[in-house]
Amino acid sequence: MTTAPPAPPSSTEGSDPSRSLARPVAPTLASKSHRLRYVVVGLVLVGSLAFLLAKGLGSALDFYLPADQAVAQQASLGSKTFNLEGVVEPGSIHSTPNGVDFVVTSGSTRLQVDNAGSPPQLFAADIPVIAVGHFSGSTFLSDQILVKHSSTYIAEHPGRVTAPNGTKR
Repeated sequence: MTTAPPAPPSSTEGSDPSRSLARPVAPTLASKSHRLRYVVVGLVLVGSLAFLLAKGLGSALDFYLPADQAVAQQASLGSKTFNLEGVVEPGSIHSTPNGVDFVVTSGSTRLQVDNAGSPPQLFAADIPVIAVGHFSGSTFLSDQILVKHSSTYIAEHPGRVTAPNGTKR
């Protein structure tokens, strides 16, 4: 003879009514470690992205300080390298064994610039320039000069440059 397995007790038969058949399952240790891993990886990615943005944007943004503002901020600038903007004062350009010395003006401010290296071909008096360097006392020490020029270029020998449409300039 075969006997049937006993039937599970009903919730009203001798069982604790506060017990429910559908109990919440506690997360296992493995699923907790997976969540923690995802959180850590997410934080690392967000931190890396923030770092790259801060470094990239900080170095990509070149600012130009006019000579009068640079002199006013000299104490806070210290020996930090920055771009100095000004107009070359006529009669102030003097060649030196290391490069060229000149004076830039901005507003009523005059600032002595000592440049180590050769200036660009378009460097001349009474034109806007940008000198890259830092303060040393009351003198600006530069190692690069950038010349601002107009967007209009007049060729010395016209007809040498061919435009995309085939015309000669």
